[in-house]
Amino acid sequence: MPPTNPLHETHILLGVAGSIAAYKALILLRALVREGARVSVVMTESATKFVAPRSFEVLSRQPVASTLFDETDPMPHLTLAEWADVILIAPATANTLVKCAVGFADDLLSTVVLAAQCPIILAPAMDGGMWEHPAVVAHVRTLRERGVIVLDPEEGELASGQIGRGRFPAESTILEAVKAQVCRVQDLCGQRVVISAGPTREPLDAVRFLTNASSGKMGYALAKAAVARGAEVVLVSGPTALSPPAGVDYIPVVTAQEMYQAIMSRFPWATVVIMAAAVSDFRPRESAAGKLNKQEWYGKTIELEPTIDILATLSRKRTHQIVVGFAAETHDLLTHGREKLRRKDVDLMIVNDVGSSHSAFGSDDNQVIILSRHGEVTHTERMPKIRLAQHVWDHILRLIQARPSTPALSCPESNPRT
Repeated sequence: MPPTNPLHETHILLGVAGSIAAYKALILLRALVREGARVSVVMTESATKFVAPRSFEVLSRQPVASTLFDETDPMPHLTLAEWADVILIAPATANTLVKCAVGFADDLLSTVVLAAQCPIILAPAMDGGMWEHPAVVAHVRTLRERGVIVLDPEEGELASGQIGRGRFPAESTILEAVKAQVCRVQDLCGQRVVISAGPTREPLDAVRFLTNASSGKMGYALAKAAVARGAEVVLVSGPTALSPPAGVDYIPVVTAQEMYQAIMSRFPWATVVIMAAAVSDFRPRESAAGKLNKQEWYGKTIELEPTIDILATLSRKRTHQIVVGFAAETHDLLTHGREKLRRKDVDLMIVNDVGSSHSAFGSDDNQVIILSRHGEVTHTERMPKIRLAQHVWDHILRLIQARPSTPALSCPESNPRT
């Protein structure tokens, strides 16, 4: 039988930066090896001042790499980046976080990160309030928006004797994050996903229209996360300022009717449909072909008619698809979300708060309530939308796994070395 441990034979590159917590990387290394992982260690020059490379070599049974100039390998940064299934930098100092965020590559570890195509996890350790410094906060946000997993350091007594947030995360927390990334690498492989994003525009005349404040960031984050996890993705997007994520089939639309037609053309093909778009509920009954001047608008009554309810229509027409909806609410989120979940007859309803100073519209962060048709209620913390997208996909994945008959494409193993 194949091993059930997700880390068995997984290639993990363990980066060790110059922190007093570097000695804890030895304990972490032993745990990874015990789990069956193959671990290669890259140390920064500063890290070697805290722990001798020989200690890591003994535990990993591999030579430690620390320089860009290797006599046996002319390009170690490329060799290591291609070898790794996951890059784990533990401990990651404030300096390491900043270099990873800005793409500054002045040593082997930072250069490997720049060349990597695999998941990257950073386990920070720092002292003296550095974690809360605005520069560090900004760079952590940048990394998380790119999909890098930056764990939160723990709060407690620091090396300086101060009490604060900056302690190296617990071994169990780090191992859980590594396993999650290894399992996630291709856990949506075979799924055919249609995602809607952004606002729609309903024309009043040639230049004016009815719309809303949706930025499309949540839908785009969901698409990016799905591609990274192996899904085949169609992104149907209203007008936004965003660039489509790499690897998606991008279909730009403007009106609600155009969005409906684009989604329905792919609906029989899809296994999962996520309506993250903020679709206009109404459109002008009449729209002028040209631009009306200011005088022509004075006293004009605009009659509205409802647009098609795309989400409810998809639910009625589905055969095998998992359908997920988003609800933008300003008050009584749970009550309104449950009512829409029932009325739209979807598998999951993701409820956004768009009425507070932390409105989901236009923000890089969000927190939501995830409601399932089986009655489960999940309140998330506020987090970058790319991280939130992973949480949403984790919920959808459980629905997929509960439906073994859902049609899917064949795909390669997520970890061909197992």
